[in-house]
Amino acid sequence: MQAQEILRSLRLPELDDFSQFLRNLPATTLGFDGARRSVIGGSPKLLNYYYDDTRTMYEVFRRGLSISGDGPCLGSRKPKQPYQWLSYREVADRAEFLGSGLLQHDCKPSSEQFIGVFAQNRPEWIISELACYTYSMVVVPLYDTLGPGAIRYIINTADIATVICDRPEKAILLLEHMERNEIPGLKFIILIEPLEKDLKERGKKCGVEIQSMKEVEDCGRENHHPPVPPQPEDLSIVCFTSGTTGNPKGAMLTHGNVVADFSGFLKVTEGDIRLLSDDMKALHPTIFPVVPRLLNRMYDKIFSQANTPLKRWLLEFAAKRKKAEVRSGIIRNDSIWDELFFNKIQAGLGGCVRMIVTGAAPASPTVLGFLRAALGCQVYEGYGQTECTAGCTFTTPGDWTSGHVGAPLPCNYIKLIDVEELNYFASKGEGEICVKGPNVFKGYLKDKEKTDEALDKDGWLHTGDIGKWLPTGTLKIIDRKKHIFKLAQGEYIAPEKIENIYIRSEPIAQIYVHGDSLQAFLVGIVVPDPEVMPSWAKKKGFDGTYAELCQDKELKQAIMDDMIRLGKESGLHTFEQVKAIYIHSDMFSVQNGLLTPTLKAKRPELRDYFKKQLEELYSTSM
Repeated sequence: MQAQEILRSLRLPELDDFSQFLRNLPATTLGFDGARRSVIGGSPKLLNYYYDDTRTMYEVFRRGLSISGDGPCLGSRKPKQPYQWLSYREVADRAEFLGSGLLQHDCKPSSEQFIGVFAQNRPEWIISELACYTYSMVVVPLYDTLGPGAIRYIINTADIATVICDRPEKAILLLEHMERNEIPGLKFIILIEPLEKDLKERGKKCGVEIQSMKEVEDCGRENHHPPVPPQPEDLSIVCFTSGTTGNPKGAMLTHGNVVADFSGFLKVTEGDIRLLSDDMKALHPTIFPVVPRLLNRMYDKIFSQANTPLKRWLLEFAAKRKKAEVRSGIIRNDSIWDELFFNKIQAGLGGCVRMIVTGAAPASPTVLGFLRAALGCQVYEGYGQTECTAGCTFTTPGDWTSGHVGAPLPCNYIKLIDVEELNYFASKGEGEICVKGPNVFKGYLKDKEKTDEALDKDGWLHTGDIGKWLPTGTLKIIDRKKHIFKLAQGEYIAPEKIENIYIRSEPIAQIYVHGDSLQAFLVGIVVPDPEVMPSWAKKKGFDGTYAELCQDKELKQAIMDDMIRLGKESGLHTFEQVKAIYIHSDMFSVQNGLLTPTLKAKRPELRDYFKKQLEELYSTSM
């Protein structure tokens, strides 16, 4: 039977329309308990792994070693210099030597052995991670942005006795904690960069042995231990996420969690993955993971160079022509429009990018649509959390629409549950996003209370995000159950925590801190105290009535300076500080609809009420 006759017998579209038909198919199908799962995979079971021989992170690396022909594995470079590469075999050997050296320093080949890694991204980070996996140990990343208090908390909570540091400054920070007896369990520091003798001596005085990574690797080379590979159910990494209040939470992820998550990603993309500007031109990456903020900056830079009305019109016209191709399922970089307008843009990313993957915060549909056309490559958007090993939804290939985060990955189910207090109901296709599958974490380290909040008795992860199912089966993020959000580069913001700091400023009676996931910074609405602010202003050299003072730009700056001072004193990160404020002279109240009867801020109403002022703050502060 001819293809056209088959299609007619099945009442399917003609071949010319078949690609459009496929794009209109639902991206999800119903699973158990009203949950949805990916249509990709062809099996009623969730995906646990992509290859039979890669069920742990150790096996993932060994597969790379076996199929690479000992090709390049880890590359690094200094500015304006070519990449220097370590081969797969070199990485494997160094990982075994480092791991063997750890065993010689009283570490155990066990998933109860936690190793801290206090370093920025570099080859030695990956080698340290692989050393742990080779001997069934667990990696605990330590981040600069967490602050010294959180570092101390993590080391103590995870009973970390060994920390691998990149720079002497970080080792000194740990020693300062030791000298104050704040991390008494720390026994061994491994330093990646050159080690000074006086640092070793300082460590000895507080009972900490300090060695260079080379020394530990040399020790392991001389005392080599055969690998002790982990099992899929063993812990691989504990990621501490900065909480909105209180101490950070340690999300426990197994090897099976991690493998399931990236297997789901591979299944959706079926194969086709890597830096910026000069790095990209030198490396020529084919896959480019990026936060939306960087995409926004690329978009702004492209249009800033179209510095006349004619150039801008031509650029927009070329983008429209290529967007029409994208809507038809054609993604290419060899059209006449590429030759005339977009080849230089593509060359700026190395010229070989086939896929851009973005997440961490919502991406602008306008930006995504333009870049899909201009870069001539697939742009995927995803959604997830550390607690589900990063991702749980992803754009379905062939669906190049924007404004959603795709469909569930083949490794997990997703369902929405009622959030009555916010008027979201699953029966209407809206509610709190819940995730279940082999990529969902085991819980928070030594924190049963927070684990029980996140994981219900049936194993569903409650994300706190509010989602909505679209007709195509894709998921759209529409709200947050609690008042937490991300800025464009991915940092979590707890506005109420910031407001509680700023409200201590003497002239301030009320404050609303606002952020937008498409913006990189915070802004605020400030209501001065009518009784206190005039006298405070007079001390600063400002005169006038309350109404006049509220219009004074210099006084506004003085109030903001006081807010920033309080923020610094309270340990706010730079991205948690407001960049601009608007002074509003009327108090928020129950009567004007901006406060609840219990005098809590009604954030959606405040956002809508000050929509114009917030837009002006962003437009004038870029």
